[in-house]
Amino acid sequence: MDKLATAALRLGDDSLILGQRLGEWCGHAPALEVDLSLANVALDLIGQATHFLGLAGDLEGKGRDADALAFRRDVMDFTNCLLVEQKNGDFAHTIARQFLFSHYQELYFAALTASKHERFAAIAAKAVKEVAYHAKLASDWVVRLGDGTEESKARMVEGLDWMWRFADEMFVMDDVDAALGIDKAVLKPAWDTRIDAVLADATLARPAARRAITGGRAGHHSEQLGHLLTEMQFLQRAYPGATW
Repeated sequence: MDKLATAALRLGDDSLILGQRLGEWCGHAPALEVDLSLANVALDLIGQATHFLGLAGDLEGKGRDADALAFRRDVMDFTNCLLVEQKNGDFAHTIARQFLFSHYQELYFAALTASKHERFAAIAAKAVKEVAYHAKLASDWVVRLGDGTEESKARMVEGLDWMWRFADEMFVMDDVDAALGIDKAVLKPAWDTRIDAVLADATLARPAARRAITGGRAGHHSEQLGHLLTEMQFLQRAYPGATW
C-alpha cells in the first residue's frame, strides 16, 4: 500500500475505532442527553471513517471498499492510534479520551484542508466542522467534572492520568504524514495550549509526563482492540458477503 493510501487508512481507522467505542455507550450513558450526544459523535466519526476508508480502497486499487476494510481485516492490519481503542471505563475516562483526541483531530483536519490532495482536503473540510463540536463537548464536560464534586474531580483526574500516556503517539511523524504535507511538530504546541487552557478552567493539573506508549500505527495493539473487533466484525465473519 502506498503512502497516501496508508494515510487514508490511518485516518479512517482512528475515526472508525473511536466511533465504535462511543457506540458502546448507547443506552448506557448517565443521562438521556448524554446518550444522544455521544451517539451523534459516534455517527459523525463513522461517517468520517466511511469516507477515508473508501478513499484508502480507491488509492490501494485492489477492489476493497470501506466495508471490506472495516470488517474484513485482522487486528494487526489496523493502523489506529492506541488512544482511540482504550476501553470506555467510566464516563470521565471516556471524556478524557475524547478530549485529548478531538482537539488533536480538529487541528489535524484544519491543516489537512490545505492539502494539495483534493479528496483528502474535501473530507477534512467537512469533518473539521464536526470535530470542532466534539472538542467543545468534551472540553465542557472536563470542566464540569473537574470543577464539580470531589468524586467527579477524582474520576476526571484518573481518566486523564490513564489516557495521557497515549497522547504522544498522535504527534509521531513519519513519511506517511510527510506525504500529506502535515507537520505534526507545528500542531503540538497549539494542542498543548488548548489542553492547558481547558485544564485551567477545570481546576485540574496537567498530568505528569511519562514514557509514551506507541505502536498502533504499525499494527501493535492492545488486546482491547481484538475484543472490539470481535464484536464489530461478527456478522461479516459469520455470514461473509451478507447484505441488508
